[in-house]
Amino acid sequence: MATTILVVDDERNIRRTLRMVLEGAGFEIREAGAAEEGLEILATGGIDLAIFDIRLPNMSGLEALQKLRASPDTARMPVLVISGHASVAEAVQAVHAGATDFFEKPLDRDRVLVSVRNALKTWQLEREVSQLRADVEQRYQMIGESPSVRALFAQIEKVAPTNGRVLITGESGTGKELVARAVHRLSQRANRPFIKVNCAAIPAELIESELFGYERGAFTGAQGRKKGMFELANGGTLFLDEIGDMSANAQAKVLRALQSGEIVRVGSEKPIAVDVRVLAATNKDLEEEVAEGRFREDLYFRLNVVPLKTPSLRERPEDVPLLAEAFLRDFSRENGSRPKPVDPEVLEALSRRTWPGNVRELKNVVERMAILSGEHITTDDLPEVSRIGQSVPPPGPGGADDLPPPRHPNGERFTLREYREHAEQRYILATLDETGWNISRAADELGVERTNLHKKMRAYGIRREDA
Repeated sequence: MATTILVVDDERNIRRTLRMVLEGAGFEIREAGAAEEGLEILATGGIDLAIFDIRLPNMSGLEALQKLRASPDTARMPVLVISGHASVAEAVQAVHAGATDFFEKPLDRDRVLVSVRNALKTWQLEREVSQLRADVEQRYQMIGESPSVRALFAQIEKVAPTNGRVLITGESGTGKELVARAVHRLSQRANRPFIKVNCAAIPAELIESELFGYERGAFTGAQGRKKGMFELANGGTLFLDEIGDMSANAQAKVLRALQSGEIVRVGSEKPIAVDVRVLAATNKDLEEEVAEGRFREDLYFRLNVVPLKTPSLRERPEDVPLLAEAFLRDFSRENGSRPKPVDPEVLEALSRRTWPGNVRELKNVVERMAILSGEHITTDDLPEVSRIGQSVPPPGPGGADDLPPPRHPNGERFTLREYREHAEQRYILATLDETGWNISRAADELGVERTNLHKKMRAYGIRREDA
């Protein structure tokens, strides 16, 4: 479909010249001899770019531009202005008022085409960026209607507009990053950077240079100057995920940055002022970490200005169908397929699970069903570990007699193999939690090879965020 350009000029020869130049380049042209007529054409839609002469009878091109920028339908549309030699100052004024560019009379063919093509290219890029932002917002959208989630939403709405620091706690897989992004999106810094740092994924010897940057020659391999995450987040939000895994040395540097509002690059002594809102998250009990001497108490109090807790999925079972259907829609959109219908019994079975891996585990199961199922998803497509409705606790002091009769959602007892697989999954998860998700330590504790543990984790859909 050809791009349509509106030319508004009271000189017939100018309109004819522009028509010849632009039609020769493959554009469709509409014309108007006055600003009022041009605005009427624009109101009907279908125009991709407008060209207004500055000096028009009655309403000037500058006045028309101001009306266009005041309307939501044309606020972002590219508008070029034409000026005579004596009105270049007016053209500059028009650019300050929102015109995309201007060119002068007498018209130069190449200058006109460069201006038009650049304006259209810039507008297309702006629309693509806007769409990407919308896609990102949808990807990180928080879903839920349960009381615990509604209460969390209310807390986010209160704290987001402020500059207060927030400490987000909760089990692994409960959506702590979604909370951080929601706080940023609803804040006054929404149009500024959101920078995420996974403190657990960066080796202790590199965390300082990642956070604060470094100067050339600061250490072996430092070939040039590099900005750190604090500088990259300047004016915006810095999200320190897994803050409980940060080294003691890095904790001291972060505390100093929060106290002074300044950072110092590795290899430099010059302080750099930064304006950063810090959000932090952890699945650890930081009060316990402080008591054990593994986390600085003064840093804990600096971060924990406003505490937010993400509820586990077992605390919000009514949200499971909403989440499952949302994951199916996302999976279908990403893979260019039509969403598969889901039997109500499937959603009921999913809702009865306790989901030790929380939302992330649910997403893995839903994607697995979407891949392996037929035209629609039935209970036959549920992974065996998901057919087990309620979680089965390990035997207590009273032995096996204390256990409830393990059954499928349809009332039938499940097999010994199904019971064993479910118990194995929960035991692996518990061991990973106890070892801080250190795979080597967990494998040692479980008495299996590291590669074998990885296979088990893949089979059960066990993952840690950003691992």
